[in-house]
Amino acid sequence: MSRISICELAEWQAADRTFTLLDVRRTSVRLADAQEIAGAHWRDPEDVFTWKDQVTRDRPVIVYCAKGHEISQGIAATLEAMGLDARYLIDGYAGWRGAGRPTRSLSR
Repeated sequence: MSRISICELAEWQAADRTFTLLDVRRTSVRLADAQEIAGAHWRDPEDVFTWKDQVTRDRPVIVYCAKGHEISQGIAATLEAMGLDARYLIDGYAGWRGAGRPTRSLSR
């Protein structure tokens, strides 16, 4: 399964590389943080089989969850099995924030 580091994601953002960034944190965790990585689109991880076919297929997809473990890895594996170039963010949102990378307030 493919993965991407925090530094690599930051480089992709700085280079204006085209990709889809999906926040797949559980609703309660996401709302408690009240922040997200800029450019992210939230998708409920419990509904992955409802929205998986709506993910754009013509660009890489990066998914992140709270810590980069089961949720994002499982969803990345599902998308990869569908033929998408899908990767999960190593250490997830916690790693991104812990590295001092920029976040934005959740859109309401």
